[in-house]
Amino acid sequence: MNVFAGLGSLVVEDEANRVCRDIPEGACAPQPRNAGLHIASLTATKAGDALIDPKLVLPWLLNAVGAPAAAIGVLVPLRESLALLPQLFTSHRVRRLAQRKWVWAFGSAIEAVAVAAMAATLFAFEGALAGWLTVAWLAVFALGRSLASVSYKDVLGKTISKGRRGSVTGLAGSAAAAFALAFGVSLTFGILPLEKPVLLGALVVAALLWAVAAFLFTLLHEEPGANEGAVDGLAAIANSARALWADRQFRLFCAMRGLLTVTALAPPYLLLSAGEGGSHALGQLGSFLLASAFAAIAGSYVWGRLSDRSSRWVLLLSAASAATVLGVAAAFSAFQPFNDLWPLMAPFAFFLLQIAYQGVRQGRNTHLTDMAPADDRAVYTAFSNTFIGIVLLAMGGFGLVADWLGTPAVLALFALLALAALPVGWQLDEVQRQ
Repeated sequence: MNVFAGLGSLVVEDEANRVCRDIPEGACAPQPRNAGLHIASLTATKAGDALIDPKLVLPWLLNAVGAPAAAIGVLVPLRESLALLPQLFTSHRVRRLAQRKWVWAFGSAIEAVAVAAMAATLFAFEGALAGWLTVAWLAVFALGRSLASVSYKDVLGKTISKGRRGSVTGLAGSAAAAFALAFGVSLTFGILPLEKPVLLGALVVAALLWAVAAFLFTLLHEEPGANEGAVDGLAAIANSARALWADRQFRLFCAMRGLLTVTALAPPYLLLSAGEGGSHALGQLGSFLLASAFAAIAGSYVWGRLSDRSSRWVLLLSAASAATVLGVAAAFSAFQPFNDLWPLMAPFAFFLLQIAYQGVRQGRNTHLTDMAPADDRAVYTAFSNTFIGIVLLAMGGFGLVADWLGTPAVLALFALLALAALPVGWQLDEVQRQ
């Protein structure tokens, strides 16, 4: 296990200089090894996400087997909503457990099985049957993701000291982004042929990565505890909701996170604005794939380090960046004189938007972990994610706005929402200084 301690030492000081904040005393000494296991597990799952990519890879595969457009169109909303909404009902059960690492490992194992089943389905079947079976397995995958998500911040908070959590997740994000970059380069330049067997193989590799991550996470040293007062039932959930919503800082955080969902929803519209739409043309999206990977590499670790100093400022800077990029994109794609120039600029705009998206992800994760009381992280996470799941379902209606008013109008609305996040985020506390 020395390899994991060595990996963790990249973000955790040696024993003489180590400071342990907001974690059990027994978790202080194992921090380097725990950090290494976190980094390895997260890198594996994030690399798996790059290989299955429900915004590009899965739609391409479904199109290749002749699945109906309705099945392709439901992939992203289904994954995002089912990964978030069930957490309201599972957080209290997670809180009952003295060690929550087993929940994350179980959720990742479910994801491994679901991805392997998708690969088998797309290999064995075609047409509508293949499409809807893949959608069903993606639903199972999303439920596994919800278990991992609702438990992760709590495990991170119990095993890694405040001031180092953003660095751990940021380093894993950058490592996985490098993997995604290699995958994108291989497809773009023909090193890996853009063919069904190759992408099915990528799904099999992704399933193996999730299985390895599940095993590694069980090796964490997690001190039992922080499970007092665990309750269940709809009445308890309602009581918790009232108590949480009475927390003004939590309301502000949810509002800002809701407004900044535009950084996740905008990329397809940005692609459409540049005339690059169409999941069947994955090979034509190479520049966007590479831009996304470069942004993840550049953004994850840097934003992670900055969020350990001030997650509030990371969210504010990300909101300002997203509002600027989306506003420029709306203007350039709407006016005829820029029609020839905009397709050349769009990949760079996409890169900047993905940088902002990475900032939102790192900032919100670190802010919520450091803001929530140690005994209530799972509940705070579940309520926040459930709220965002509802917001994402509601914002799916922007597809109708694009049909009625055009893609530039959607980009302009997204820019206004990102801009509205600034006065909300300004009222957040500097939780790293508390």
